[in-house]
Amino acid sequence: MSAEAHVWVVVLAGGVGSRFWPVSTPERPKQLLPLASERPLIADTIERARALAPDERIRILAGEHLADPFRGALSDLSDDSYWIEPRARGTGPVLAWAAQRLVELDPEAVMVSLHADHLIEPIDAFRETVDAAVAVATQEEVLVCVGAVPDRVETGYGHVEPGAVLDSGGDVPAYRVAAFHEKPDAETARRYVEAGCFWNTGIFVWKASVLLEEIQRHAPELARHLPLLEQSDQAFFDAVPVSVIDRAVMERSERAATVAATFTWDDVGNWEALSRSKRPDAHGNVTVGDAQLVEARGNVVFAEEGSVVLFGTEDLVVVRTGETTLVMPRERAGELKLLLAALERERP
Repeated sequence: MSAEAHVWVVVLAGGVGSRFWPVSTPERPKQLLPLASERPLIADTIERARALAPDERIRILAGEHLADPFRGALSDLSDDSYWIEPRARGTGPVLAWAAQRLVELDPEAVMVSLHADHLIEPIDAFRETVDAAVAVATQEEVLVCVGAVPDRVETGYGHVEPGAVLDSGGDVPAYRVAAFHEKPDAETARRYVEAGCFWNTGIFVWKASVLLEEIQRHAPELARHLPLLEQSDQAFFDAVPVSVIDRAVMERSERAATVAATFTWDDVGNWEALSRSKRPDAHGNVTVGDAQLVEARGNVVFAEEGSVVLFGTEDLVVVRTGETTLVMPRERAGELKLLLAALERERP
């Protein structure tokens, strides 16, 4: 049986998306917002997942409080499509848990891990890249990180340094990973781009059994708690520490590989991302909702309720909801968590 018959897609959908406050909240996170197309991000992601596997091999990983909202946005998926995390513990524990569940269902399972908040197009190129990653992951028994080819200097993404070429990627370039690099400053990011590094998209492909082997070898903080799954999912999530799969496994493993994406990719990470996911007007303004802009340039406006009017402004983010209006410089969009922390401290 071909590897394609064993491909399973898991969608990491448990985040809050606080950098899209005040529209994104714990009760309605950004995955449910139309930030890349006219549909919620989660619906765009499931469309991509269906290009890789049938519905019976797609699983959404999220907390119980998000299951019903997701069911409302994805009415044609069955309840079996949802694997409920008892607690949010980061991508390390949840992907270890998912891998364990998958090998019990299908010992040859190949896991494709997607995030629910990416902008990816076109879908045919996405499928081509993931097919190549599946071939590399199965033939070489490695952990594959999909790398995006940079089109700008970017300090908000981790970078992947490619090493020796692998032949099993077919028409899509594939490499051993020489090194992973954390989010850099601007000058370092420029050097990474010039050196041919990729952006780390956070899209991973691996045999579930190989991931579990590497967890046993390199991530004792995860491995020691996996036997608790024999008791219950709750016991595992209560005991395991918070971690991310990149640091816990990928950066420690000698079996890491990367393929170069043939699609365009963007992490819809904060309000600035709308300037790339939505079509700007002649003056570089991007608007969603009821907005009127006069003598205004380079603004990002999201009007969920009511109307926003800007006159003579430049490079602002303006977000209006039913309860809150946010105004900030575009250049500080990535610092929104600092604002939320300050607001929390001032709350009586």
